[in-house]
Formats: sequence, C-alpha cells, structure tokens
Amino acid sequence: MKIVTAAEMAAIEQAAPPRGVSLDQLMENAGLAVAEKVRQMLGGAAARVGILVLVGPGNNGADGLVAARHLSRWGAEVTACVVTRRPDPDPKMESALEYGITVFNAGDNDGLETLQRQLSRCSLAVDAILGTGRSRPLEGTAAAVIRAVAVRRAAPRPPMVLAVDLPTGVDSDTGAADPAGMTADLTVALGFPKAGLVTFPGAGRVGRLETVPIGLPAGIPEVEQVSLELLTPSWAGRHLPPRPLDSHKGTFGHALIVAGSRNYVGAACLAAQAALRAGAGLVTLATPRSVYPIAAGKLTEVIHRPLPEDADGRVHPAAAPLVAGLAAGCSSLAVGSGLGWSAGTGRFMDALLNELSALDAGVCPPVMFDADGLNNLSTLQRWWERLPSPAVLTPHPGEMATLTGWTTAQMQRDRLATARHWSREWGVTLVLKGAGTVIARPGGVTRVSPFANPGLASGGTGDTLTGAIAGLMAQGLSPDVAADCGVFIHGQAGEEVVRQRGDAGTIASDLIEVFPSVIRRLKDPPGVV
Repeated sequence: MKIVTAAEMAAIEQAAPPRGVSLDQLMENAGLAVAEKVRQMLGGAAARVGILVLVGPGNNGADGLVAARHLSRWGAEVTACVVTRRPDPDPKMESALEYGITVFNAGDNDGLETLQRQLSRCSLAVDAILGTGRSRPLEGTAAAVIRAVAVRRAAPRPPMVLAVDLPTGVDSDTGAADPAGMTADLTVALGFPKAGLVTFPGAGRVGRLETVPIGLPAGIPEVEQVSLELLTPSWAGRHLPPRPLDSHKGTFGHALIVAGSRNYVGAACLAAQAALRAGAGLVTLATPRSVYPIAAGKLTEVIHRPLPEDADGRVHPAAAPLVAGLAAGCSSLAVGSGLGWSAGTGRFMDALLNELSALDAGVCPPVMFDADGLNNLSTLQRWWERLPSPAVLTPHPGEMATLTGWTTAQMQRDRLATARHWSREWGVTLVLKGAGTVIARPGGVTRVSPFANPGLASGGTGDTLTGAIAGLMAQGLSPDVAADCGVFIHGQAGEEVVRQRGDAGTIASDLIEVFPSVIRRLKDPPGVV
C-alpha cells in the first residue's frame, strides 16, 4: 500500500481532473466514505444518534461537512462546531445547513460552553479540523476545542473520536505530534495513508487506521512515483519463497550465523533457531569455542562450528579466515548477535571484512550485520566502503546513534528521512528497528512495518529478527525483500503471541515458535481457495 506525503497527495489529486474526476467529486466521495465509517463505528445505524463534527478552515473541514450532511440524511442528530473561520462563499456549509444541521462557532462568546454541552450529549465526535496543510503549533480556539474534547474523553461514557485523514496536530510527513493535538479511536485516511500516520509519535494518536478510496482515477503517474509503502499481509505472502513438493534441504539454502560469546549464549541460539523456523534448509552456528557445548546442547537441528576465542570468551580475530571459508559454502551470512563489543571483536570484524572482500566474485553470500556486529563496525574507519554487496544492516536507534554519531533524538525525529539518508550514504538495505520499523534501500522503495508492539520490548527479540532475515536470504530472497518479509513475519508473530499471552512477559523464543504458522497463513490466507 502506497504511503504519501502531503505534497504527493496534492499532486495526485491535481492529476484527477484532467482524467475526468473533479476535485469537488473527490471531496464528495471522501465525505461519504467518512460518513459510512462513522455509521460502522456506531454499530451500523446512525439514526437518532448524537454526532458532533469539528470543522476546520480548509478541505479537511469541508470533508467533515459532507460527512455531516450524509449522517443527517440517515437520521443522525448532527451538530457542527466551526473551530476556525471558513471561506466565504462556502458551498459545503450551505449544503449542510439545508439538511438542518445545527451549526455554532467555537470562537463566539459562549462557543466553548456550547461545545461542552454538545460533547456531553454526543456519542461520537468527528475531527475534521486540520489535515495535511497544517504544520504550525496549535493555539487559540483550536487548542481550546481539542482540550475540551480531551477533558470529556476522560469522563465517564466518553464519546468516540474519528479523525478525517489525520488527527489534528499530527504532521502528515514526519509524524511529529503537537502536545495539544487530538487522539483518535479511528483515523480514516483518504485515498492513501499519510506518512505521519505510520510514524511515531504521531502513529500513537491514530487509533485504528483504515484507508478508504475516494474515486481517484486509475493510471495516475504520480501514484506510481510514490516511493514509500506500508507492508501488508498480501504483499508479504506473495513474496515469500515457494516450497516445491520435490524439494530437499538443499533447496532452501544454508544460513551461516556468526554469533555469541561467553556472556551472551542465548543470542546466538535465538538467531540460529529463528533462521530454521523461517524456513532455511540448513543452519550453521559458528560460536566461540566455550559457547559451543552449551549451544549444541540446546540446538539439535543446527550444525555447530566452534571458533577460536579470546580469554573473555569472545570470538578471536584468528577466526576470520575460518568464517570466510564457511561463508563461501553458504547462501547467507549473519554476523553480530551476542558477539560482545571489545577491541578484540573489533579486530575480528576488521579481519572478516578483509577476508570476505578476498573471496571470488559470486562466492560471498549476502551478508547482514546486527547488534554487536554493528557496534564493532562502528570502530572501523569508513567501514561502509568495505562491506560486501549486497548487505543488510538492522540497527535499533541506540546502535544507529553509535554508527552515525547522531543523537537518538535526532534520528527519531524523522525516522523515514533517517533511514533513507543512511541507506543511500552506506549503500545498504537499512532496517531501522522500533515501533513502525523502516526498511530503506538505496534509490528504491522504502517500506514501513504496520506493527508497534510492546510485547516485543524484551531481550532477544532483535536476534530472532536477525535469524528470520538470514533464513529468508538463505532461501534465495534478495536481501531487501528478505528484510521486508522478515520484518513482517516478526511483527505478525509478535501480534499473535500478545493476543495469546498478553503484552507483558512475552519472551523472544515465543515468537520463534509461531513463525511457521504465521508464514503458512501469509502464503495461504483463510478463505482463499
């Protein structure tokens, strides 16, 4: 599903009239779609239900007025609160008045008192105050109106809130959220979701997100030019590797996981087990020598290769030639989970990059670096110029700060821009982990995960993602598509585990256990013959 910026949406809409669909018709379609979503929220019937529409100055407010007209036509008791001055003339307001909708102005002397009375009577409020055109801080009457809604929402039997296109106060492009802004139960994105709806902190104001068509004609070039997409189950299902009936273990590739240290045995085991559960035919786990007997006792289906280690139980630089030799016979390589971060592991990473670069063309498999693999890379001068190609990096914000020298706050301010910038700078597929994980590739489509799950906030879940991506790369998916699919499987598994067990106490191994069932449903969704 395409995700658009405000400028992209404006260009798409402007391309509609030459193709036979007027801007007014788009607005009418949008308002009707919003009204239908309101009716769904009210259990399928709007008659005799109190609905308050908060109307802003622009097209977002006009969409709200169109929705108000339809809801009144269906028998709802609709009141419109004009939050800021509307244009004159105002055809949508005139049509609303013709349908008997009560209108008052929040800026009048008794406007806020009237608002409070209406909020106490209504079952649902429609936020049609500000859409994609607003980036200034909320203040004055608009801030007072939203504050009144928040107060009423904290009281017994609060009204539901549906936001038209964006909750007021959320930046459509970055997801920045004004502290005085609205929080919705449902946000109805018109035509396409806006980037700010899937990017935190704005995504935390959205509630449930649903996208409705508004009658845009087919074949608009500006749509195809959009380079940001939301990952969906159907997309992931179409791109997962096939499983032929006449296959054998070699059909599904061989993943090499270089991971673990004396203090972090579990990380290595989680990554290797996840690669198997993601469908790799063979997985070799290469760990420091003292880790080997523990890992071998836990993982019976994995091939184990002990590596030279230093006095602290971390991989020794002398292991680099051995790892490169193993990689030459494998179809994917993942480095980093639980390696530890020290001068010695930094030297190992330096030596490994040299060894991998010396492999003949076509022999080095696609490589991904995670966790301490990234931390150790950061100690090397211009490390990105030495990476094998193609490569995948999967940092969380803290690791990203280490790699870039930026602060975590700088990166989180606009995660989409951050991921895109550094993906281009380093020439890698970059997976910026966190709520709404971003997967960027140089010069290509950037995709965003729809998942934000506190159940994933526990140690080891990043290692399971490492294994999932490595396992998918081993099966022949290109590194960027493997990253997309791995992120989606991982997020969907987290949703399933939380549904079963709750969002506290979920552990990383819980996710691995449901990988196969998640993959099965993605490839063969219920109801599809």
